[in-house]
Amino acid sequence: MTNMEIAAELVISVATVKAYVGRLLTKLDARDRVQLLILAYEAGLVSPSK
Repeated sequence: MTNMEIAAELVISVATVKAYVGRLLTKLDARDRVQLLILAYEAGLVSPSK
């Protein structure tokens, strides 16, 4: 999802989404959003889509 889509879904600002994504990247030592998705999948937080 884009930052705008996430913001609309969670009813928060786009700036807040950017801040949260940035914090996740830093805390999980991920280089991009794709790596965050892989980490979430490996942790069982998301399931593969069909």
